[in-house]
Amino acid sequence: MPTSTDQLLSIVLNLATYHREHEKFYSESPLHDAITLQRASRALKALAERWSVASPAGDTSPSPFAGAADLNDDRATETLGILFMEGEGEPAEIARLKTDLGAMAAAYDATGEWLAAAMQAAWGVAEALVRYPDLADLLAERHRIISNDWQSASMALQIARDIERALAILGHVDFTPAALRADLTAGRLASRQLFSVSEMLDHAADLAAQSATLTHENERRWRLFRARVEQVATA
Repeated sequence: MPTSTDQLLSIVLNLATYHREHEKFYSESPLHDAITLQRASRALKALAERWSVASPAGDTSPSPFAGAADLNDDRATETLGILFMEGEGEPAEIARLKTDLGAMAAAYDATGEWLAAAMQAAWGVAEALVRYPDLADLLAERHRIISNDWQSASMALQIARDIERALAILGHVDFTPAALRADLTAGRLASRQLFSVSEMLDHAADLAAQSATLTHENERRWRLFRARVEQVATA
């Protein structure tokens, strides 16, 4: 019958095998999210810059599908397809952006909560590794892996908060052409709100990139630690 020590090594070896592979994904995935967030920020910032100086059009096209020359910015159209049309309300791309950002925030919130709980448990298990003299020189490596992942968990939760708050601010912007044109002569609030939204998304993007870097730093530690645990377990 396996001893408790053998069972512990088996668990640790399993984690070192499968979570190492799992982290390879999470050393890359947040970089894609960072780019998505940067693109969203860049498009919203372009609109904010446009609305900071534009004057409402006095003579608009009778076609409901004509582009609103005073509200559109080519950079936002090229980046996310955002197009304000004379006979339409909020552009469909704005609505889609809100939905996509909401889904990303929910995913980061769930990931952060799970990862924080997992690292709390892993920290406790790692203390038991002090029983193994052959692992003595790699104890810091294992704890650093957990520490990096714990930091990533915290970053994931902050990313979720940043996106959620950006969406809350975005919800106060009336994206209908009529409302935006009225705002161009009444304080330009929408442009100032979009600048804040874009900057919050920039921060979320930076955190996502930092999280990917932290996770990527674990690869060498996982490789060394797994090889040693396997050696001890099969001795």
